[in-house]
Amino acid sequence: MNQEKVRSRVFTRRAAFLAGGKLVLLSALVGRMYQLQIVESDRYTVLAKDNSISPRLLPPMRGRILDRYGIPLAENDQNYRVEVISEKAGDLQQILAELSRFVPLTDNDRARIIAEAQRKQSFMPTIVSENLSWHQVAAVEVNAPDLPGVSIEVGQRRRYTQGRTTAHIIGYVAAVSEDDINGDPILSMPGFRIGKNGIEKQYETDLRGKAGQTLVEVNAVGRVVGQKCKEDPDCRDPVAGNDLVLSLDSDLQRFVQERLATELSASAVVLDVQTGDVLALSSTPTYDPTIFTRGLTVREWQDLSSDPLRPLANKAIGGEYAPGSTFKAVVALAAQKAGIDPSRHVFCPGVYSVGNTRFHCWRKGGHGTVDMWNALKLSCDVFFYDTAMQTGIDNIAAMARQFGLGQPTGIDLPGERRGLIPDSNWKRATYNEPWYPGETPSAGIGQGFITATPLQLAVMCGRVASGRAIVPHFRRASIIGDTDPPPVPEAPEMDIPKKHFDVVREGMRRVVNDQGGTAFRSRIAEPGMEMAAKTGTAQVRHISLSEHLAGVRKNENLPWQQRDHALFIAFAPVAAPQYAVCVVVEHGGGGSAVAGPIVHDIMLETQRRNPSRTTGAQKLALTGDP
Repeated sequence: MNQEKVRSRVFTRRAAFLAGGKLVLLSALVGRMYQLQIVESDRYTVLAKDNSISPRLLPPMRGRILDRYGIPLAENDQNYRVEVISEKAGDLQQILAELSRFVPLTDNDRARIIAEAQRKQSFMPTIVSENLSWHQVAAVEVNAPDLPGVSIEVGQRRRYTQGRTTAHIIGYVAAVSEDDINGDPILSMPGFRIGKNGIEKQYETDLRGKAGQTLVEVNAVGRVVGQKCKEDPDCRDPVAGNDLVLSLDSDLQRFVQERLATELSASAVVLDVQTGDVLALSSTPTYDPTIFTRGLTVREWQDLSSDPLRPLANKAIGGEYAPGSTFKAVVALAAQKAGIDPSRHVFCPGVYSVGNTRFHCWRKGGHGTVDMWNALKLSCDVFFYDTAMQTGIDNIAAMARQFGLGQPTGIDLPGERRGLIPDSNWKRATYNEPWYPGETPSAGIGQGFITATPLQLAVMCGRVASGRAIVPHFRRASIIGDTDPPPVPEAPEMDIPKKHFDVVREGMRRVVNDQGGTAFRSRIAEPGMEMAAKTGTAQVRHISLSEHLAGVRKNENLPWQQRDHALFIAFAPVAAPQYAVCVVVEHGGGGSAVAGPIVHDIMLETQRRNPSRTTGAQKLALTGDP
């Protein structure tokens, strides 16, 4: 009996403890609920709202690219694309089969779409096809009841108005790659495209603009259930990219590109020698930039990348060639600075010897006795072999660099190559050898180690013509609306005596305007438009002594890859230089015979158009073009 009473008391105490513990826990729970729902209700209301409101980026309109007269070179069109939401589509395979009746889809396309849809949440749209024609859009819309989950969306597409003509200048936009991701959230937007080459890449930040933002209400799994942007300070419209005005004359560019098209592989540059404005820059063969905008097929990429003529390469800024005799203008200036009198006479028997090495003049019988003016006119190799030896390679190299050779010109295009101007320090650093005297004669005629791009040779010619240290450029202004671009200031004068320039300019004048000049056949006869020039023929193969003795094989008897490069530089008008032109024809043969006539046509057209002095209003009145 006593034991029963003891057990009863123990049970009662334990029950009381348990009841008290439950009461404490319940009180804590009630207190916490009171704190969350009453005391901190405002805070958690805000947090709940933040969790249900999701920001969405709005892509900006890309800025246009315009030529010097305001003619669009790159602009935006509406891009109709078809998308599918897999959860609404049901059987995605079946829907794609139905959709392919109106929008062509290959087996690879279908596999890509299904794989992409599987990676996404089922309520997220997947792009099926872009750049739909209006007929395709209409067909999809009409058959919408039979295509659940399929919708037409509108975006923007880049359009290049000049197509192949300006491809190497303007470049193209394409989809963002993994390497392009830099933390900017706009780059992660589906279908967003950025500049990948040319001006589109160079000025990507200016052209891109700034993304806008809208707020959408989403449920727990991220599905959009409503819009929340009425007068919300977090909402903002996208800011369109700046319009970019270039120095380019699109009509002149078209003329130059068409003139080069007669050659297998060639390039040309036209500059304003006072300001450095690039009026035209062409490389052939070229390519269609639109295919990059829509996305290349494997076959298209293979055709472009494997073409031996390199249509994707901008040879005007990336092609490196021995400048040949065009380099003699620099050697003449370096010689004068070294104290060599331009009236000094050198006898040319057709061959020049340094030790046991014989260097041949292009004219087998030689030119007889010549001074600097006539050596330029006749392009006498022996004169410049001897002059280079008297001047020294380091003095020649220093002068060449003053004229923009052996270093980037600073043009606002990606992909520029620097070429090579060798000197004794370079030789020791590269080959751990001294500069040998027998290497200097070849440098005197622009051969040996020396290479330059067509743009560098155009800059060199422009600096000779104007005496100004011009820097080539495309950008004139970024504008909003119809604001005229500001004038480009003249480049600073070079620290070279005018009398030294006068010797070279007179020699180049004789090249095309005097009987016997190497390019007399390419002269411009129209009064006031005469040009001065220098021919160049650069060897790409070694010519043995036995071939010299037997007679050098003509270019037309050689395989194309072994033929000489044809080069030609010129400035005009002679009396008041305004323009410089360089043309390089790969494996074209003689500079005077092949490149000379091309430069004649380009320089004549350039002066007739006079793009640096014709206003947009005058052009509109003359052509009717906006």
